[in-house]
Amino acid sequence: MIKIEKVSVYGLEEAIRGMRNPMNSWNYSDSYHNKEEYDSLNRQKYGGADNVDYCVGYNDSKLMASLAAGGPVHAKYRRMIVVYLDITAPLYWWKEFDTYKVGTVANSCSTMHKIHAKEFALEDFSHEHLLNLDDCKMGREGYILFADETISISRNALNFTIEALNIYRKKFLETKDKKYWWQMIQLLPSSYNQKRTVMLNYEVLTGIYPMRKNHKLDEWSEFCQWIEQLPYSEIIIGEKEVRNE
Repeated sequence: MIKIEKVSVYGLEEAIRGMRNPMNSWNYSDSYHNKEEYDSLNRQKYGGADNVDYCVGYNDSKLMASLAAGGPVHAKYRRMIVVYLDITAPLYWWKEFDTYKVGTVANSCSTMHKIHAKEFALEDFSHEHLLNLDDCKMGREGYILFADETISISRNALNFTIEALNIYRKKFLETKDKKYWWQMIQLLPSSYNQKRTVMLNYEVLTGIYPMRKNHKLDEWSEFCQWIEQLPYSEIIIGEKEVRNE
């Protein structure tokens, strides 16, 4: 699972102003602040942020699209459009996200300091694809089998791990003995969901989108669908114009 919330986008006006500096073409800029108009014209298409009040005009949208088509060297303005968001996702997804180091900043909830702060529960883990007993059948000698006769213990294994984590959590709270803390740290599955507040920019997202939109992880597919809903996401995903006149 992945949860994206509290999205804010900043820098559209500044990015467009800077975009026109090389050719001194500021007089052709036709973008403007109008939150009511932005909401009415674009809310059905752009649902990825709530704080945007800047309407990109037709002239600016054409130049943005043209520079975006030229790649990162020409589309430097994308680096100036900054996105803040909260992401809750499993550790196995964060491990892949962490390959994007340039242009990103993140503050995470700490497993080192707060792993024992609350009891572990099933909803703390991404488990939507785990098989349970309803997906299986009893086979020879009481083993739980699939049609291909492989043993299914996935959902039960997670539940057992959660029980173990809670036992060691209780022991750590009672004794403050670090050996019980280590049991939680080293038993914690990669399906554990962690929340991070992230700052990145449209250029980073331009690098992520084509590489991850068809990824086997559902979390990446959902993340790329979120990118598509960002304000003026065409300059990320490659459509010809940011907005029709």
